[in-house]
Amino acid sequence: MLFSGLALLTLTAIWLVTLSLAERERSAADRQAAMLAVDMAETYEAQVVRALREIDTTLKLVRYSLDGRPPQDVLEELRQQDMLPPALLFEVRLSDAEGNVIASTHEPSDGYDTSPVAGQEGLRVELHRQVESEQDSRLAFSRRLTEEGRHESGWVSVLVNAAYFVSGYESDALGEQGVLALAGSEGILLVRRTGENIHTGEQVDYINLLEDNDALGEPARISVSGWDGVRRYLVARPLFEFPIAIVVGLSQADEMAVAAALRHTYYWRALLVSFVSLAVLALLGRLSWKLRKAQAKVLEERLEHARRAEYLAFHDNLTGLPNRAYFSRLLTKGMQHARRYDKHLTLLFLDLDRFKAINDSLGHDAGDELLQEVSRRLGSAVRESDTVARLGGDEFVILLPEVTHPSQIAQVADKILTAVSQPFTLVGQEFRITVSIGIARYPADGEDEQTLMKHADVAMYHAKEEGKNNAQFYSEQLKSDSLERLALESSLRKALERQEFLLYYQSKLDMATGRVIGMEALLRWQHPELGLVLPKQFIPLAEENGLIVPIGRWVIYTACRQNVAWQETGFPALGMAVNLSARQFLDDGLLRDIKGALQATGMAPELLEVEITESMMMQDMPKAVGVLQELREIGVRIAIDDFGTGYSSLSKLQAFPLDTIKIDGSFIHDLLDNAGDRNLTEAIIDLGKNLGLTVVAEGVESAAHVEYLRRQACDQIQGFYMHEPQPAEEVALSLKKWFGSESLY
Repeated sequence: MLFSGLALLTLTAIWLVTLSLAERERSAADRQAAMLAVDMAETYEAQVVRALREIDTTLKLVRYSLDGRPPQDVLEELRQQDMLPPALLFEVRLSDAEGNVIASTHEPSDGYDTSPVAGQEGLRVELHRQVESEQDSRLAFSRRLTEEGRHESGWVSVLVNAAYFVSGYESDALGEQGVLALAGSEGILLVRRTGENIHTGEQVDYINLLEDNDALGEPARISVSGWDGVRRYLVARPLFEFPIAIVVGLSQADEMAVAAALRHTYYWRALLVSFVSLAVLALLGRLSWKLRKAQAKVLEERLEHARRAEYLAFHDNLTGLPNRAYFSRLLTKGMQHARRYDKHLTLLFLDLDRFKAINDSLGHDAGDELLQEVSRRLGSAVRESDTVARLGGDEFVILLPEVTHPSQIAQVADKILTAVSQPFTLVGQEFRITVSIGIARYPADGEDEQTLMKHADVAMYHAKEEGKNNAQFYSEQLKSDSLERLALESSLRKALERQEFLLYYQSKLDMATGRVIGMEALLRWQHPELGLVLPKQFIPLAEENGLIVPIGRWVIYTACRQNVAWQETGFPALGMAVNLSARQFLDDGLLRDIKGALQATGMAPELLEVEITESMMMQDMPKAVGVLQELREIGVRIAIDDFGTGYSSLSKLQAFPLDTIKIDGSFIHDLLDNAGDRNLTEAIIDLGKNLGLTVVAEGVESAAHVEYLRRQACDQIQGFYMHEPQPAEEVALSLKKWFGSESLY
């Protein structure tokens, strides 16, 4: 019975492992195929958008070049100047309002069935199907020869073989059942290629095709293709600028073929191992008498394993402190004891400040070493009767029995703050870290474990909002503030996708000429219920939950796009300043986001200026210098915002590649009445001049401020003297007025 059961157990384990491995391979192949489809879709989308932009540029060029001249002469002139796409692939034609060809780079072609698939406004896309052969079907991209709203006088069109847009089909990558396609918004597949077969004009449910298949960054989902019934990893994504969607699909059967073959291999191996295992167990049956001699040893090992498992179940593996489960027991028991004997206890909730920055910059090994040292310091800062536990990550809790008087609690908290703030040596460098502490008392702040922990956590977050490195007691007002904070955070997570953010702009004036030379983009949140929300109310929340990175990416792109739009309107090229938050500045994708925004909008890099604070640079000087150097290399200007409010030394300031320093508005506000502010302002201006930097004064509100700063040779000014921050539309009106006059003062 023993060996029969053991044989059954062994076989069960073998086949469970085999099935698990097979399922893992299947899941891995499924994930890989889903991500591969997304990668190929992004590549295909970039290729199609590039081709469409070139076609649209040709349409606009021909329309602009007509200017009342004979159409055929215009086409011939543009062809001779090599300003038209290759005639081997593309045909450029001009048609009258009824569609009759009046000029073309090719001879007229017959045998085509024209099927319009997109709207009549802006760029129009038509499919010209060849009745005899779908291989020769063409796509026609057209624009009116006159502006919208006027009498329609004709069309300029670029025609290209539909197969051109699916010529990048590679069987090695897409397989024989993969698909590349363009879908029109009117429900027609303009062109589809599967293997060597090309189809045009197929009907498709456009809305259903895009549903759940166009999310950016998400893996492709399996769906059944309506045109041929094949199950594919399908990505369908509409193009932002054109009435077309790209479609990329990988056959599930093709992509899972290797995993299926590997699954059969696992089964054969498992079968072989099963036979070998049964043979071994049969042999072990003959030697079963030896097991009796080892029973005592085995029993001892099991007991030791059980003791070790119990220890690990209730202690943190890294620091050796009680973990969350064990602390929950201790807290519950302590509250029961306090309730029975009418006593009190205090709970301290601790969270390390800036731990993530150190962990990300120095690595997890250094972060683990820091947590171990923090746990030792916490243990030495409290009594032996107190309990220190680690909840996880950089969160710790301390239970103080019979310590409830505020002065006593404050003494313990101060001792903890002092112990943690001492320098740490990690990877050969000296670092400092602080801790924020939330304090809740039993039974005043909670009569059960969950309530007490929650209130201590609320107090801890209040300590962080108060500048970190401090301790805060819980109160009912904090609870109310916490609920408001949670509600605001919940709305913030949806604000970006609901397009509730907007940018205001404030101008910068050159003191030498009195002319507007740039703008600063200022973020605002148009909350549907609270109205206009200022950055100081939601930026800290976005910093904590990581939303500041996508929000910051949107700000950079929007500001660059607006800058280019002003230039296209006819205004001179103006600088555009954008503020970076601490988390955004240290994000690994910052350079990629800035380069992407500049490339997507076509804005010159030297017109963009990023503003950072002194404290952001001091958090991690080596990394900060590296990031700023890379920004300088691509041509972006760098400014220190709120200069004078930090604690950076001149020697450290010289290490950074800077272009501009901005004097904080708090010094300018009382400039005329406060000698200290005047002296500090003059010193900052002299410092900037000596370092060869542009000096900008913020918060300028009066002509007297302007006159004083001009005497001190300040380079630029910014503030309410010119105007309050305005939306883009109002700024455009102001720019028309400003550039129509010689000076603002």
